[in-house]
Amino acid sequence: MSDAEPTVSIEIERKYDVDESTALPALRDLPGAASLEGPAVRMLDALYFDSADLALAHAHVALRRREGGPDAGWHIKGPRRPDGGRQEFQWPLGDAPVSSAAVLSTDAAASPAPVHIPQHVAEAIAQWCGDAPMLPLARLQNTRTVWNVRDARGEVIVEFVDDRVTGSDLRRGGVRAWREWEAELGPAAPGDDAGREALFAALETRVVAAGGRVSASASKLGRALGVEGAGE
Repeated sequence: MSDAEPTVSIEIERKYDVDESTALPALRDLPGAASLEGPAVRMLDALYFDSADLALAHAHVALRRREGGPDAGWHIKGPRRPDGGRQEFQWPLGDAPVSSAAVLSTDAAASPAPVHIPQHVAEAIAQWCGDAPMLPLARLQNTRTVWNVRDARGEVIVEFVDDRVTGSDLRRGGVRAWREWEAELGPAAPGDDAGREALFAALETRVVAAGGRVSASASKLGRALGVEGAGE
């Protein structure tokens, strides 16, 4: 596969708000679980981009360049589907780094500088923003701790992550920090809507018992910007 051809996947996940001291929920006895793998720690650093008029956000689409973890690269997350999932397109990082001067020196009094987006990524997002220049929008730095709930064959049912996030608004200024949990369905999760909902219901019973809450924010990006519904 060439760098111009993305990896395509469907992401179905739930997010939960937790306090700094909240202990992890019980995961070993989830339906179908045979083993629990983890913890594995990943240091993630993602830059999000959008046009000056926030065309991607209005379309509930997110564009990011993320370093760290097994899926480092350029990512486009599409609008949410009826089943609650989102189609995600991913390309390798490539050789050209994003200019830190253009991104990290941005403050509320300065106009962010356009950033070079790889041609194949720019072509993929054109359906939502045309040829509008992409500008830095937010930076999310995340210490992620990962557990995989596996079935008897060793396949992943649920990837459960504990995220400690610092989000910086690169246009208006401001930094927010928070902790949240995410649970993403893996290849061994039920393939039907009823089975998926039953699995999430079992998980959320354990999350609530541990002190977690269904997230009040639709995305990390929206939380970093202080705006509900910005698509990440």
